[in-house]
Formats: sequence, C-alpha cells, structure tokens
Amino acid sequence: MKVVILAGGAGTRITEESAIRPKPMIKIGHRPILWHIMKGYTAHGLTDFIICCGYKGHIIKEYFANYFLRNADVTFDIKNNQMEVHQHSAEPWRVTLVDTGDASMTGGRIKRIQPHIGGEPFCLTYGDGVSDVNIGEVIAFHRQQKTFATLTAVQPPGRFGVFTLEKDQTCISSFSEKPSGDGAWVNGGFFVLEPQIFEYIDGDQTVWELEPMERLARDGQLSAYRHRGFWLPMDTLRDKIVLEEMWTRNEAPWKIWDVPNKQ
Repeated sequence: MKVVILAGGAGTRITEESAIRPKPMIKIGHRPILWHIMKGYTAHGLTDFIICCGYKGHIIKEYFANYFLRNADVTFDIKNNQMEVHQHSAEPWRVTLVDTGDASMTGGRIKRIQPHIGGEPFCLTYGDGVSDVNIGEVIAFHRQQKTFATLTAVQPPGRFGVFTLEKDQTCISSFSEKPSGDGAWVNGGFFVLEPQIFEYIDGDQTVWELEPMERLARDGQLSAYRHRGFWLPMDTLRDKIVLEEMWTRNEAPWKIWDVPNKQ
C-alpha cells in the first residue's frame, strides 16, 4: 500500500522555521519531521511513499537526492571522476516526489497524485504530525468498515492550565496544568482511503477537510478509528520545542521503530 504525505504547505504558524524551509523539513533531533513520519510507517512495513511537494519543494527533492550520500562513507576520486562507497545505511524506501503546486489546497494536492495511485487503496497523512498509532490496525479497521475513507480520531491534550471561578469568586480552589482536554475527538490524519475519494475532489482549490470530508460523512463513507495514544502536530514553535525535548531525552513515544512490541 502506498503512503501519501502532504508536504506542500507554507507553515504560516511556525514562520521562525518555515521561512527558510518547508514545514516537513523542520528538524527534530537532526532529522526532518518528515523522516520521523516515514520511519513510523516503515515500522509497519509500508515503504512506498508519494510526497506532495509545494512550498519550497526543491528542498525536499534535494534532501532525498542526497540522502544516500548523507548516510554513507565515500571516497571521491576527483581525477578519475569516480565515487567509491565504503559503507552505507539506507532506508528501504521508494519515494516519489510530486510538484502539486505552491498554492494548491490539501484536496488539490491529493487530486494531483491520482495518476500515481491507480485503483488501489492508500494511506494519507500530514507532513507535520507524529504519533504512535498502529497503522496496521487502522488499515485492518478500514477494511472492516468498507467505507471510502477512514481517519484516525484523536483527543488532543489541553494546552493551558485550567481552573474554575464562580461568580464573584477571587480565590482559586483547584488548578490543573495541561489537563487531558475536553474529551472532543478531532481529525488526527493517518487516513486510509479508497480511490473513490478522488471523485469527491474538484480541483486545486478544494480543501480536503471541508467539502470532500463533509460529503463523505453525509454519504456514510467516512469512518473513524479511535486512537488513544500519543499524537502531536507541530503547529507552532512551542510544539517543535516539545518534540525536540522528547527526542533529546529519548522519550519520544512515536519512535516505534526501535520498540518491537509497539509495531
């Protein structure tokens, strides 16, 4: 099954980093967050990727063009125009990089990669969020539901300390820092999709999360896999710092490729 990753947005809420590189290329532990996402899928045996490029897409292309050299010991014989590779550590990836336009919306980017999908189901996710979701279970769940689309539903944690104040009350009686959230389920990405979903997308300016998903829901063709584990999108610089700290402390829940019992 192919994995499609949306990597073309400008990342306007994290301009400190995205001004010089596309958001999926912002690094967590010296590796782009895109690499972390791909490693997560690889842990579940999915290694055929289609990257939807857009804003500063050439940086993503250059990264993969030089990926082999970044991970190998080499000798360059300049005189004879030869290169000798002594050892290498390469991922088992097949990566197709598609220019889906600088101004295309998420639905438009998905529509543009249709020729690379064919008539097979495929996975889709965003290029800025990590999770320990069991992709194999999501795929199995999707097949059981027999709908055109399955999303991973998550409950994001609260971001701020909360407390209650009754009318005219000035003394806080209880306080909770970073509570579990309000219990609402939100779209966490990590979709499994059937090729029929392309019929729900009109063109470049279609936002996947609006009309296509709304129509799929009305038609009874949108299922939700509940994921109660770790999930965090890198929306802001604060999120980037949190992820970086987790990785540095070797406490990154999304690093499932080194934990066999989580695969």
